Amino acid sequence: MTDFIKVAELDELEEGALLAAEVDGEPICLARVNGDVCAFTDNCTHISGPLNEGDLDGDILTCPWHGAQFNVHTGKVVRGPARQDIQTYPVKIEDDSIFVRIPEETYSA
Repeated sequence: MTDFIKVAELDELEEGALLAAEVDGEPICLARVNGDVCAFTDNCTHISGPLNEGDLDGDILTCPWHGAQFNVHTGKVVRGPARQDIQTYPVKIEDDSIFVRIPEETYSA
């Protein structure tokens, strides 16, 4: 899958909020930070905690299970216990709709 897929309307995602979404069965999370929309995998790389239930402080997302922190723009680990970055995805906004593209290699086999 390489096309952009509509996942939500822009007005569903408030500034500073998180929103769970799905692209062809793949769980993703959306974050709105300073007007930008970021998309990334919804599972923490530590033990798969649901990132959409985490806390967003600026561009830092804290996993609700064990407190791992990630930058939502880059996916980089800011604080453990997670050691692996989260996957981020390209986003485009068109006619107040949010579209996300998930690279083919991301899909589960």
